[in-house]
Amino acid sequence: MNNRQEQLKAFGELLDIMDELRQKCPWDKKQTLESLRHLTIEETYELGDAILDRDMNEIRKELGDLLLHIVFYSKIGSETRDFDIKDVIDGINEKLIHRHPHVFGDTVVEDEEQVAQNWEQLKLKEGKKSILEGVPKSLPAMIKASRIQDKAASAGFDWEEPGQVMDKVKEELAELEQELENPGNDKIEAEFGDVLFSMINFSRFIKVDPESALERTNKKFIKRFRYLEEEAKKNGESLKDLTLEQMDVYWNQSKKHFE
Repeated sequence: MNNRQEQLKAFGELLDIMDELRQKCPWDKKQTLESLRHLTIEETYELGDAILDRDMNEIRKELGDLLLHIVFYSKIGSETRDFDIKDVIDGINEKLIHRHPHVFGDTVVEDEEQVAQNWEQLKLKEGKKSILEGVPKSLPAMIKASRIQDKAASAGFDWEEPGQVMDKVKEELAELEQELENPGNDKIEAEFGDVLFSMINFSRFIKVDPESALERTNKKFIKRFRYLEEEAKKNGESLKDLTLEQMDVYWNQSKKHFE
């Protein structure tokens, strides 16, 4: 691996390249914080895909794309004299040192849960009005639910063991089933949301990231469904002409190939 001097040299070259692009490239010259925003979100999801696929080469590339965006935003900030890359780095350095007194100070912690609790308490001391304040409003609902529950748990608002959470899941399912007895009931959506929220809560206790778990299932379903389509096509069949029982034969075959 590269040493620290080589790493710093490479970062300096990136800053130089960004300066030149901003001066000479018509596309780069026109970009603003707002115009880059959706591209940054897209790059973040591409990194997430690479991580789930465990593709280290793609992870490296996507991290580079994200780093470019950070440098790009910082360059724009320097042009408006609001901040530059040093301000960005100084800010995160100061935050990390301040929020890790068990590493850079005299605080003693027993485990990672206590670290998380201390982190949230330090944020409140910094001026946050609520532990939940740090959850971005624009997060996808599933990720947002997971982060809300993590933060609430850091304040001690949590179940004591997985069995209690599973009981809550069953309770919410029973309430949903009850509402489903009256089609068109406007409470169905609310109860369905409660089921999802309780399932996401349960995921914390069994150490499963719900977003990653669902995305892996999405990928598995896509592979199996494409197999179904391809096998049907090989036999001169169209899915729309097959019965559910006939499709199920191909589906069961796909399970042997894609676990």
